[in-house]
Amino acid sequence: MNAHSSIITDADERAFLDAIDKWIEKKVRPVAMELEHGDIWPADLVDDMAELGLFGAIIDPEYGGLGLSATTYSRIVMRIAEEWMSLTGIFNSHLMMATVVQRFGTRKQKDYWLPRFVTGEMRGGLGLTEPDAGTDLQAIRTVAARDGSDYVVTGTKTWISNAIMGHCCALLVKTDPEAQPRHKGMSMLIVSKIDPETKAPLPGVSNGKKLEKLGYKGIDSGEFIFDGYRCDAELSLVGGEEGKGFAMATGGLEIGRVNIAARSVGIAKRALRESVAYAQTRKTMGKPIAEHQAIQLKLGDMAARTRAAELLVEDAARAFDAGGRVDMEAGMAKYFASETAVDVATEAMRIHGGYGYSKEYVIERLYRDAPLMCIGEGTNEMQRIIIAKQLVARNKI
Repeated sequence: MNAHSSIITDADERAFLDAIDKWIEKKVRPVAMELEHGDIWPADLVDDMAELGLFGAIIDPEYGGLGLSATTYSRIVMRIAEEWMSLTGIFNSHLMMATVVQRFGTRKQKDYWLPRFVTGEMRGGLGLTEPDAGTDLQAIRTVAARDGSDYVVTGTKTWISNAIMGHCCALLVKTDPEAQPRHKGMSMLIVSKIDPETKAPLPGVSNGKKLEKLGYKGIDSGEFIFDGYRCDAELSLVGGEEGKGFAMATGGLEIGRVNIAARSVGIAKRALRESVAYAQTRKTMGKPIAEHQAIQLKLGDMAARTRAAELLVEDAARAFDAGGRVDMEAGMAKYFASETAVDVATEAMRIHGGYGYSKEYVIERLYRDAPLMCIGEGTNEMQRIIIAKQLVARNKI
C-alpha cells in the first residue's frame, strides 16, 4: 500500500487537522499528565480516536478508511505527539499491521480484515520482536506448521504494542525453519486472540506480562505466547504464499519509521516551545534567562535542528506517497529526528533546571519518551547502515 490514493483536498486536510487540534485541546490536554504518570490505558481517548477515524487513517476508502496521504498522516502524528506521544503509538502500531494486509494481502484477506481494522473493533500491532531476536529479524524462532487448512503456531513474541488491550497482530513466523537463506523460510500471519465475529477468546494464545517501561506510558507493551494456536491459513497467511514474510515486515516498517520520525518532531517541538516560554519568565541576575547568551545558543541550536527534522519527515512522507522504495528517506528522517528529540529534550531539561526534573512539568516526560524513538522500528545504528547501502546502490559508478 502507498497512501498516494488519498482523495482529500487541501481544505479537507486543514479541516481534519483543525478537528485534531480541538480534540487535543479539549480531551487530551486535561488528562495526559495523570494518565501518563499512572500508566493508565486511555480508554476514552482510544474511543475518540476510533470516532475520528485514526485507526483507518491510511487505509483505502474502499474499505472505509480515510485514505490519508503519509504527508497528512505525519502532520497528525506530530500534533498529537506534542501533547502525548503514547497516543500516536496506539494507532501507528495498528496501521503498520493494516499496511501489511493492504499492501500484500489477498482480496479475501483485505475484504475480511481491513473494514474491521478501520473501525478499531479489531485493533492490533506488528508481532516481530522475540526475547532473542530484535533488529536481527531472521533470528526469530516462532514456528507456524501447516496442518490441513490451518497453521499451528508455537513461540513467544515480546515488546508488542497493543498486545494486551488490542486483539490481533501481524505475526512474523518461520514456516520453514531449515530454509537458507533464513529469510526465505519466513511468512506473515494475521492472528487474533479473539474470534473476529463473535469476539469470544480463542485457545492457544495468551498475553504474558505487561512490560514496565521508563517512558511511553499508557500504551500497553506486552508479550504474545502461542502454544498450539490454530488459525485458518486462507485468512491468515498474508498474500497466500509462504516465504514472503521478511519483505512484508520491512515494508510495514517504512510507514512506522515515518511515524517514529514524526513523533520525534512532536517531542522536540514541545520541548522547544516549553523552553522558549520558560526562558522568558525565569529570571537570573535581574533579567530573563532568554537574554543570556548561554541560553540563546541552546535555543538557536534546538530550533534549527527541530525544523531540519520536520523537513526530513516531510521529505520521507512525500517519497512514501510517490510510491516505490523509501527505506533511505524514512531511515534518514527516523535517525535524525529521533536523535534530535533526545538532544532537544535534554537541553530543555537543562534550561528548566530543577523544574525540568519535576513531575509537575512536562519536560521530564519528554526526556523519558525521547530515547525510545532511537530504538523503536529499527535502531539508529541500523538506520545509518540502511542509508549508506541505499546511497551506494542509488549512485553506482
